[in-house]
Amino acid sequence: MTVNATPLLRVRRSAIHGRGAFARRDLPQGTHLGVYAGRRYSAAQGVEEDWSGWDGGMTYLFALSDGSTIDGAQGGNATRHLNHACEPNCQAVEEVGPDGVIVLCIVTLVAVKAGDELFIDYGLIIDESESPADYPCGCGMASCRGSMAARA
Repeated sequence: MTVNATPLLRVRRSAIHGRGAFARRDLPQGTHLGVYAGRRYSAAQGVEEDWSGWDGGMTYLFALSDGSTIDGAQGGNATRHLNHACEPNCQAVEEVGPDGVIVLCIVTLVAVKAGDELFIDYGLIIDESESPADYPCGCGMASCRGSMAARA
């Protein structure tokens, strides 16, 4: 079951895509919104081993620098609803927890007003055989690069 609200954000319909995460109150730059939660797959295990419930149209996978992946669709929380924007107001920051495991924290890049939608830049890493056009962006920002793929 997904938690659809936290003290700092709520989930509701987004004009960008499906559901989005929105600020419940004014948030200063550097506000820690929460930890991206979900089922964790180790680098050795790989997420491909358990694709039984995977929906190719909606994924909540977040790859970490240690090769592990978090699947927010399984046991995730409201942070999984942050949509992509080419001019994000949040970022995902890796931190090492006291147990030595990487956690993914969502932090505001700029001050955000209550009611504003919260965005991160997905920066998708794609195969050479794929085109950035295969991952279109609908953010509508002035500097939209037209794709959710990482900048070249």
